[in-house]
Amino acid sequence: MMRTYSFLTVLLWSCMFHAIHMRPSQKRTTKHLRSERVTGLSENDGETLHRTKRGWMWNQFFLLEEYTGPDTQYVGKLHTDQDKGDGNLKYILTGDGAGSLFIIDENTGDIHAAKKLDREEKSLYVLRAKAIDRKTGRQVEPESEFIIKIHDINDNEPKFTKDMYTASIPEMSGVGTSVIQVTATDADDANYGNSAKVVYSILQGQPYFSVDPETGLIKTALPDMSRENREQYQVVIQAKDMGGQMGGLSGTTTVNITLTDVNDNPPRFPQSTYQFSSPESAPPGTPLGRIKANDPDVGENAEIEYSISNGDGSDMFDIVTDKDTQEGIITVKKHLDFENKMLYTLRVEATNTHPDPRFLQLGPFKDTAFVKISVEDIDEPPVFSRPWYLIEVDEDAKEGSIIGQVVAQDPDITKNAIKYSVDRHTDLDRIFNIYSGNGSLFISKPLDREETPWHNITVIASEINNPKQSSQIPVFIRILDINDHAPEFAKYYETFVCENAKAGQLIQTVSAVDKDEPPRGHRFFFELVPEFAVHPNFSVVDNKDNTAGIMTRRNGYSRSKMSTYLLPVIIFDNDYPIQSSTGTLTIRVCACDSRGNMQSCNAEALLLPAGLSTGALVAILLCIVILLVLVVLFTALKRQRKKEPLIISKDDVRDNIVTYNDEGGGEEDTQAFDIGTLRNPEAREEMRGFNRYTPGDLRNREGLFW
Repeated sequence: MMRTYSFLTVLLWSCMFHAIHMRPSQKRTTKHLRSERVTGLSENDGETLHRTKRGWMWNQFFLLEEYTGPDTQYVGKLHTDQDKGDGNLKYILTGDGAGSLFIIDENTGDIHAAKKLDREEKSLYVLRAKAIDRKTGRQVEPESEFIIKIHDINDNEPKFTKDMYTASIPEMSGVGTSVIQVTATDADDANYGNSAKVVYSILQGQPYFSVDPETGLIKTALPDMSRENREQYQVVIQAKDMGGQMGGLSGTTTVNITLTDVNDNPPRFPQSTYQFSSPESAPPGTPLGRIKANDPDVGENAEIEYSISNGDGSDMFDIVTDKDTQEGIITVKKHLDFENKMLYTLRVEATNTHPDPRFLQLGPFKDTAFVKISVEDIDEPPVFSRPWYLIEVDEDAKEGSIIGQVVAQDPDITKNAIKYSVDRHTDLDRIFNIYSGNGSLFISKPLDREETPWHNITVIASEINNPKQSSQIPVFIRILDINDHAPEFAKYYETFVCENAKAGQLIQTVSAVDKDEPPRGHRFFFELVPEFAVHPNFSVVDNKDNTAGIMTRRNGYSRSKMSTYLLPVIIFDNDYPIQSSTGTLTIRVCACDSRGNMQSCNAEALLLPAGLSTGALVAILLCIVILLVLVVLFTALKRQRKKEPLIISKDDVRDNIVTYNDEGGGEEDTQAFDIGTLRNPEAREEMRGFNRYTPGDLRNREGLFW
């Protein structure tokens, strides 16, 4: 007994000693592991770390920008293995945005973003963390630095460096001539996805200009653009991020492009002969009149030099150029003698002073006209109140309407009465006339601006007592446009719709043209005719840019039901009075592939199907089922007949069956089943009221089966 007690005592002490010995060893192992983990979180790479007990842990280092959730965005959690959960440790956060943008729970170490962050303002924040013992105020872990990165989202649209660009190129430039390069920048992260990958496209300005989708370089797309036809172009360029894919953000800018003039037009006199007169008493240098050769160019390209090239009065008269108006002024060079010579004829030449060698092959850049100068006696001819007149008149002015007045008077003391007339050499069609007494011009024939926008006539004022004493004045009559033409489709459209089209799909974009030239430019409106205001198949969407889109209104179209649709569209203009016309689009139903490419629009293709349709298969299966039911029913009735006794007892309480020994009518039996009905589902529906037998009918018509 004593031995046993001594053995147990020794065993108990051995166990206690072993337990006490093992506890420090386990603690050293833990310390070693903690020291190894601290080595991985070293602040200064390359420095040797002492095995200091340290155990920072956090699990999140990034945030999404522009977070709009109901709660603050959770950043992460700071934790040290020194934290026993008894609230004795306090976590402190310092660095970028600490306390304002990032708030830490000093008890748990949880970090939240207090505000919505914008990566474009600041993409990363450097913070430092401390863990302090509340009782002693000492750090239980060395201060550690970490980074919070802000992940980008596509929240910035591309922005051009300018809201509006201005550029110019010479007219008649070749295709591909560089105009200007526009640049758009995207504030999103260029290294993260396609949020900052910008693609350029042209929204307005085609077909005159194009833009390089990658560089934004605008180039000419049409050759020989003439400034005289159109000088200003407004091009709208779009920059879209996400590589131009759907869902990307976009920005636009406007580029105003001006065609600069080149000397590609020679001067031309509006009339071949001019007439002037001069009193014989006119001193040298006296201007007799002005002539002007029209040049549609501008600037120095329209500068003209006038000269007298020939004529019997080249030594008596001179011509000088008015640099402001580019007119040729006929002046007196020497004293005139009415008794010696009363009429001179000059051959005047107008030449461009700055010809362009590139266009010399078009012909000589000069023109000639004849100027006739009559020398008057001292009795001077009438003088007009103006050197020339400009009259504007609407093209719908009625015949007999007064459009303007010219005024002339006799400079002599006698003040002879004057009569007015129109030089018919300048108005061969006799469109205009003048009241001889007061110089009022009126219309004799209808006007048409589209045919002749300008009329240059000469009005003559003569003394009644002495018709030879006369003077003349050029009258420039400008015909103003009115809205007398209805807009119409710009071309004939060959429109088709796919059989597999979806509702809301664009199948055609139409535009319009108008012969009129409204001062503010054309503006067209498109809509369906009132009878088709709500079309079940198609709709017209006005794009507000003088074009309209034809849209589908339902899913799927069938060539077998309707191979062609006629869609009448009304086109309105915005001038007064409003003009409109109706154009009809012919829309064909075509077979297309999955990408919407047309394959065939011929109705004959429907006659050669590749296989049976679903409805045909269902009908065939239904016929087979009916035949099987009839076979089973026929077999069952034959078996029942074989089982019946040859002699039927009179006491049998079952229904008496009347049998007939006559056979069926065969082909003449009109009540028999028609196998063609089984093949034709529609005929089967019509025959439902016939040959419908109940079990009782089958018993009563035993002769039909036996």
